[in-house]
Amino acid sequence: MKTLLLLTAPPTTRLAWHSVALAQQLLQQGASVQVFFYQDAVSIANRLCWRPADEPSLAAAWRALHIELPVCVSAALLRGVSDHDNATRHGLSTDNLAEGFRLTGLGELAEQVLNADRVIHL
Repeated sequence: MKTLLLLTAPPTTRLAWHSVALAQQLLQQGASVQVFFYQDAVSIANRLCWRPADEPSLAAAWRALHIELPVCVSAALLRGVSDHDNATRHGLSTDNLAEGFRLTGLGELAEQVLNADRVIHL
């Protein structure tokens, strides 16, 4: 069964942590899991968000799953998250997309929804 996790919760909420835990559990059970970071969840991919050394990193938790980590480019740019190409294209001073994440369009989300057996919005 293919499961798509559509993530919209900001990284400061419990729901953001529950979503990565759900993905871990599904993967451990052998399920096929895809994710899409949208709306406020794109902030998870901001490598400039500082965390104290004694607190876990949500971005690192997602990277540890070794799955694709697509991020909506429009939502990301609106919230100050950019890769190198978009920073150059839009005249931004730097990029800040965390390692392992990639910017993409909503066309990829549409394709994921079509190919998923179930979609869970978190």
